[in-house]
Amino acid sequence: MKKVIDLRSDTVTKPSAGMRKAIASAEVGDDVYKEDPTVNRLESYAAELFGKEAALFVPTGLMGNQICLNVLTNPGDEVICERHAHIFQYESGAPAMLSGIQLNLVEGTRGVITPAQIEPLIRPESAYYMPRTRVIEIENTHNVAGGAVFPIENIIEIKNLADKYKLYTHLDGARIWNASVKTGISLSEYAKYCDTLSCCLSKGLGAPIGSIILGTKDFIKEAYRVRKAIGGGMRQVGIIAAAGLYALENNIHRLAEDHHKARILAEHLDTLQNVEINLESVETNMLMFRPISMTVEDALSKLKEEGLILGTGGFGIIRAVTHMDVSFDDIEKVKVIFFKIFA
Repeated sequence: MKKVIDLRSDTVTKPSAGMRKAIASAEVGDDVYKEDPTVNRLESYAAELFGKEAALFVPTGLMGNQICLNVLTNPGDEVICERHAHIFQYESGAPAMLSGIQLNLVEGTRGVITPAQIEPLIRPESAYYMPRTRVIEIENTHNVAGGAVFPIENIIEIKNLADKYKLYTHLDGARIWNASVKTGISLSEYAKYCDTLSCCLSKGLGAPIGSIILGTKDFIKEAYRVRKAIGGGMRQVGIIAAAGLYALENNIHRLAEDHHKARILAEHLDTLQNVEINLESVETNMLMFRPISMTVEDALSKLKEEGLILGTGGFGIIRAVTHMDVSFDDIEKVKVIFFKIFA
């Protein structure tokens, strides 16, 4: 039976033997009562890693982002974000549904927005007939932009702008690990310039479920209430928190391998005449490319017939995401498949 190589996302990974052992031996308690020792260790470890006062374990990245936005805003408020931000494109209208807030969109360059673009969108405090601007949200790495790293210099400038207008900043750091490994900038340095952040344990780090949100103790106290209100209160959840703790302790630095795998594939695709790819855009573990002389649907179908599953990045783009369950030998097989379909 032909092995299927799945590069749709870095969420398709299976728990490793070490992670399964940690799951099986996890000490548990009732987390709604804050009595699960494994969850408590995970939250303390994450807070220390990011240099924040406190952290909260939540089931999903969407829930993490939406809890943060809910706590930072009131109904009728507005959040400024990049046009292709995950909170706008892929979170099922949750800002409006859960918090009664609206998003003001900025056309970024590969996911990056600047203070010069943001400042004109900040509503005057005296304009009672307008929504109130409350949060500036950024995404690092940026999903739709193909895993692009948001430059720390821009983040600092946006934080300074937010402070000037007494606004909050939120970082959707679903793949902040990749940004940190790529740049060498510590997680705590990134976190210094945002009031709240959400990060996924199931993207790239190999955990089967879970995200962490971080901020001040007062923020996390309110986030704990909101998590319960939207159905995120969990009981003996140390079983899955153990996987997240294992991921943080063991799987961050190895992300450099995934970046290398993506680069190998990108450079190979760049040699093939029936593909368009921008090598400069391949910074972390994602690559976006456009098929020539066939539709995305046809290309995906032909690739699947050869045992390779890819996804679509929208806008006529195919997306490949490297991860820990795909070896360098697998990458060589993918190169052969790419050559067969696109050469």
